[in-house]
Amino acid sequence: MGKRTNIQRVNAGSMADIAFLLLIFFLVTTSIETDVGIDRMLPKLEKNPVIADVFERNILRVLIDDHGQLLVDDVLIELTDLRQKAIAFLDNGGFAYNHPAYCGYCKGERNPNSSDAPSKAIISLSNNRETKYGAYISVQNELLRAYGYLRNREAQRLYQKDYATLESEYKDPTITIEEAEHLKSKIKNIKELFPLKFTESETK
Repeated sequence: MGKRTNIQRVNAGSMADIAFLLLIFFLVTTSIETDVGIDRMLPKLEKNPVIADVFERNILRVLIDDHGQLLVDDVLIELTDLRQKAIAFLDNGGFAYNHPAYCGYCKGERNPNSSDAPSKAIISLSNNRETKYGAYISVQNELLRAYGYLRNREAQRLYQKDYATLESEYKDPTITIEEAEHLKSKIKNIKELFPLKFTESETK
């Protein structure tokens, strides 16, 4: 019989500890990407919804086709012109001076064929099934910027501050309850001047 040779063995007792430390390292240092969506508060489901009669002039219809082209009230426009188109519609103030809902702060053309007042104005967005997500998001952003511009204008007029500044001050955890209530009242007032009335039609 041959002589048994002594084989040197590697001490693997600490390998489990090393693997565990590496696992913790990668978990701590790895950044996980999250999906980015649209920040939108969905309305509550109404059991018995009230269907209101809306005049056609109080609806701005925006359609995105499968090529990313825009039709606003059946007129082809560029994306860069959409914000100003929406501002003109929301800020039109078409009610006559003696009407109870007359908009004294509106600076639009008061076109009788456009929206009567910001409280009546509705923007309706629809798209095709082939519409690209990027084009859809770009259109949404431009429409929301139109609301943002008008709300910012009124915040400057009433409170000499940007609307975004009022919101950031309201979210500041260091302010007192009284200050928070005061800012909340200001923000609510501006939202009532230009309420966000934005609908999305069923995808075609």
